[in-house]
Amino acid sequence: MDNKSRIKIYEVDTEVISNNYINNDYKHLILRAPSRALDIVPGQFFHLQCPTFEGSISFLRRPMSVYQFSKKEKQIEFLYKLHGKGTRAISNLKKNNIFNIVGPLGKGFLLEENYKNIVLIARGVGLATLAPLGNLAFEKGINLTVICSARSKEHLMSIDLFNSLSNKVITVTDNDGSSSMVNLELLINNLMLSQSVDAFFTCGSNRILKLLKKLCGLNNIPGQIALEQQMACGIGMCFCCVRPFEIGNKIIQKRVCNEGPVFRISEALPW
Repeated sequence: MDNKSRIKIYEVDTEVISNNYINNDYKHLILRAPSRALDIVPGQFFHLQCPTFEGSISFLRRPMSVYQFSKKEKQIEFLYKLHGKGTRAISNLKKNNIFNIVGPLGKGFLLEENYKNIVLIARGVGLATLAPLGNLAFEKGINLTVICSARSKEHLMSIDLFNSLSNKVITVTDNDGSSSMVNLELLINNLMLSQSVDAFFTCGSNRILKLLKKLCGLNNIPGQIALEQQMACGIGMCFCCVRPFEIGNKIIQKRVCNEGPVFRISEALPW
């Protein structure tokens, strides 16, 4: 799987349009960006330079997948969780601040010409990574089924967006037990019985990867996963993000930032 037709990478200064909370844990960052940096393949990411925070600077950039983008509007959007010092620094960005980003980086999702029905399934902020893929599938007339998983209803994100792209959006949560792997497996099996599925797409969750490896293998259905990984350089030079993959009968080491972040589900190994 290779859709890396050598997209150009840019370091650009962007202008903050807004940076607002969507719940207690996540914020939605919208930037005005030069159009030259917006030739983006769904699943790609940018490396964001953390601003000064509490008198110090995080020297390493933070990798963040693209949530939405528009060349016409010259905008790029990110959904991110407030987790550590770097994202806390990013969360302090205010309207009209200048913010430096590098990208687009990595290899994104690939939609084959024969796909007519695909399933997107992810948990939490992983849904943000799948949002541009949903947009592209909708533009191509591909039928979408979206399964959104989260801790609670309050933590379900991008539901309105996916409802605008699909008439089959299924939500599951920890609170009511519907997000259990037993229930998800039953749900997906019933889905495959009721309709054809050409491919599965997911992001991030180890439990979902294990389940999809099993179901894709049993039903001979291809799938792709966008992996999340700590990165230092984001361009493949530092080998900080190397992970093992199973290709044939061999375990091969690949860089998530360069050979990925999107890989075949059949090759990705649970962690």
